[in-house]
Amino acid sequence: MLSGPQIEPTLRQEPFPGGSTVHLSVLIDTYNHQRLIAKAIGSVLEQDYPAAEREIIVIDDGSTDGTAEIVRQFEPQVRLISKTNGGQASAFNVGIPECRGEVIVFLDGDDWWAPGKLRSMAEIFAGDDALGMIGHGFIESLNDNLQKTVAPTERKKLQVDSENAANFFRLSRCYFGTSRLALRAELARKILPVPEALAFEADEYLFTMAAAMAPFELLCEALTYYRVHAGNLFLGAGASKAGERRKAKVIADLAGALRISLPGTGAPKDAVETLLEIVEAEAAQLRLKLDGGWPWETFRTERTIYRVQHADAPMKSKMFRTLSMVPALGLPPRWFYAGRQWLGSQRWYKRARATAVPVPGFAKVEVAGIRDEVTK
Repeated sequence: MLSGPQIEPTLRQEPFPGGSTVHLSVLIDTYNHQRLIAKAIGSVLEQDYPAAEREIIVIDDGSTDGTAEIVRQFEPQVRLISKTNGGQASAFNVGIPECRGEVIVFLDGDDWWAPGKLRSMAEIFAGDDALGMIGHGFIESLNDNLQKTVAPTERKKLQVDSENAANFFRLSRCYFGTSRLALRAELARKILPVPEALAFEADEYLFTMAAAMAPFELLCEALTYYRVHAGNLFLGAGASKAGERRKAKVIADLAGALRISLPGTGAPKDAVETLLEIVEAEAAQLRLKLDGGWPWETFRTERTIYRVQHADAPMKSKMFRTLSMVPALGLPPRWFYAGRQWLGSQRWYKRARATAVPVPGFAKVEVAGIRDEVTK
């Protein structure tokens, strides 16, 4: 249930007129993004998609800076809904019911889109009535001059209806984060409410539930610029002990919420357990790092994460990993993680590791039944 955020009164607009075009709702969640929100909105307004066939809704999650004033400069092209601060989940719970489009395309207030994003989403959804979700590659932007493209090598379409498909999806989660996520509105409403303890990571709850409930498509194109900065709630959480603890609680709440909700999607039990395994291991890792536990818990957690992420790593890498985990069997978890963090910060170790045993990339998964697509 919603926790009763305070929302400025808005006029409920009439549904989009009929027609063959897919009508889109762009949902932007924002908090204290006064320096960034104009670029996010501008990247939507500059899309080559008819304004009459899309709407833009901005959910201001209780900003204390000038974010709301900047958004109002774009009215009436943009509809602003202001609420008391409650986090990303509460923003989604308020914003999704307000969307009139057939498809909701999500955008964080500190990111922006590449040209052609909306048209690509609309064309793909128009061609497949059963499709529930789309994700795609992205460009990490540290500043205006330093960027890195992160994208899958093949276009895929599937649903999490088997253990193997679930394994593929959990290794592809980064392609469905907020500013890469497009959901059929009907599917999004079935998933609501998002647990409001998820001040961030609410997008992972949405896209994990969606993958278990309907087919999704993964595109190779990098259609989003993902801004890496200290104000990002997820990335910035590790900057302090308080931030780390907040992140640990959110990941634990995410794991707990998915443990309750995923079995109700109808996905097979082995697929559900495969999806939950990595989220629960990540939650355990943060708990052990902050609060400690038993050494065997550290060993089991780290072994699980490595097995999931690097199943096809070279034998040399697997042997190195096994040897590096021996201290975990004897050290208190907090000592182990502190030692690993110190070692990882040493230049000599970084050089030696890069030369002798480079960190392997994420595992490649072949799934029976996946349909490879030629990029349109």
